[in-house]
Amino acid sequence: MTGIGVETSLRAARDTGRKLLVTYVTGGLGVHWRDVLRAMVSAGADAVEIGIPFSDPVMDGPTIQEASEQALRLGATPFGILGELRDVDVDVALIAMTYYNIVFRAGHRRFAQSLVEAGVRGALIPDVPLEELGDWAPAADEAGVETVLLAAPVTPDDRLAELCRRSQGFVYGVNIMGVTGERASLASSAAVLAKRLKSVTDKPVVMGFGVSTPDQAVAAAAEADGVVVASALMRIVLDGGHAEQVGDLVGQMRTALDRG
Repeated sequence: MTGIGVETSLRAARDTGRKLLVTYVTGGLGVHWRDVLRAMVSAGADAVEIGIPFSDPVMDGPTIQEASEQALRLGATPFGILGELRDVDVDVALIAMTYYNIVFRAGHRRFAQSLVEAGVRGALIPDVPLEELGDWAPAADEAGVETVLLAAPVTPDDRLAELCRRSQGFVYGVNIMGVTGERASLASSAAVLAKRLKSVTDKPVVMGFGVSTPDQAVAAAAEADGVVVASALMRIVLDGGHAEQVGDLVGQMRTALDRG
């Protein structure tokens, strides 16, 4: 199973005029986590991040931290999660989201190849900055894994351009300075950053952090190509919700984005 290319598929969707919706599921979060993944795709997600839990998730806020901790308590492991993905047949790109300790311990080549064998063609490793891609990037490139980089509101122009040049799949714009999580409103910096990114790259620009409602999704995507939604979806699962309920929220966001 080789999976679907991230940038190719997202560009194709964007070029039809569609706003991109990237969702997130914590791998190993209960026995039904793959059903949650399937429900997201059925409801209109254009790509899905698969969270590979780590005990010290520095970028993640309380909800994703809780989801990761629960998955770890249930026995989730990186290769166990990837093994479970092998029989999940979905028609969107999958992106692994994890931390460098997991990659380093597994071995760069082994980890990259394992992603591809599981149908995962993208990787988001937020604690590996642009200057430290040296060990991971060659292994990822050789295996055909697209490494997504993040850009923050305070990133200076010259570095922003370099991040966009090196990022693969899409460029992940961070709406706020802080960790992931549900918020009552989006910062005005989100639109500013999206405009800056769009001015220096033609790669898909997707904004994340704090997108919790359909209205927020529309606002975050206004100056960008799309949005990432994570904590609001995992909160449903943590509160005992079923895959169908997660799919309902994804469907609401899909409808709102399509209406603009």
